[in-house]
Amino acid sequence: MASIDFKNRVVVITGAGAGLGKTYALEFAKRGAKVVVNDLGGSRDGSGESHNAADTVVDEIKALGAEAVANYDNVATVEGGENIIKTAIDAFGQVDILINNAGILRDRSFPKISESEWDSVVGVHLKGAYCVTRPAFIKMKEQGFGRIVFTTSGAGLYGNFGQANYAAAKTGLIGLMNVLKIEGAKNNILSNTIAPVAASRLTEDVLPPEMFEKLKPEFIVPLVLFLSSEDCQDSGMIFNCAAGWYSRTAVVCASGTIIGDGSREISPEEIKENWEKITDISDAKPLDNLGESFGFLAPLLK
Repeated sequence: MASIDFKNRVVVITGAGAGLGKTYALEFAKRGAKVVVNDLGGSRDGSGESHNAADTVVDEIKALGAEAVANYDNVATVEGGENIIKTAIDAFGQVDILINNAGILRDRSFPKISESEWDSVVGVHLKGAYCVTRPAFIKMKEQGFGRIVFTTSGAGLYGNFGQANYAAAKTGLIGLMNVLKIEGAKNNILSNTIAPVAASRLTEDVLPPEMFEKLKPEFIVPLVLFLSSEDCQDSGMIFNCAAGWYSRTAVVCASGTIIGDGSREISPEEIKENWEKITDISDAKPLDNLGESFGFLAPLLK
């Protein structure tokens, strides 16, 4: 089996001062990549700033004999995102891989979420992905190569009590990935998304201690590295990953049923009568783009 390496590749990792991000950074470095270690150095809820986290990881990478630079910008601002990518270009001349990993939590049941708690979480996860990915995407188009990995969550895909802000932001990333899959295809820019469950400061008081110990971040790394490699040729996919379990999750569309002829009125009673057919997903499949959904309407659009 040919080994996967990242010689002559430059990877930008947001939130790389600890947890998953740090683990990614070290492994990319071991496999030859030049690494931009971005971390604001704040606490789990996003408050505070410190250079120590990013600097420590850079020092560890240099001790391995690899190359790395630190960046301390906030992903949640356009200026911060541009500066993160500028750091990569100034130091190494290119940006080949972007791992959108930065995140914060401000959990609270939905009726109690304040506007600031909503905005801060959506700002880091969803706006942050926009702020960093856009300048990276532009550079990748110029280069004719790019790999982008977004980080969603089971909270967004399936729901979790007390995480409406986090879940909404994480699910928004799926929409962003879907569009970049299409827009990046002709320039060999592939975008995929992981939904990891791993021991980190974001999960240390959420997961039971015995489970926390088993969910090592090292189990997430192999998937992220493969998705970032030239060997990966798939784009627009979502992957669950935890403790050595890897599987694909997909947004799917079923054929459903057709009521009426496309011109007559349809009653709610007819919806009720056809409810089992409408909700049946036994033949559901992923769609590659919005246009494919119109195929189900073909009999009505003739």
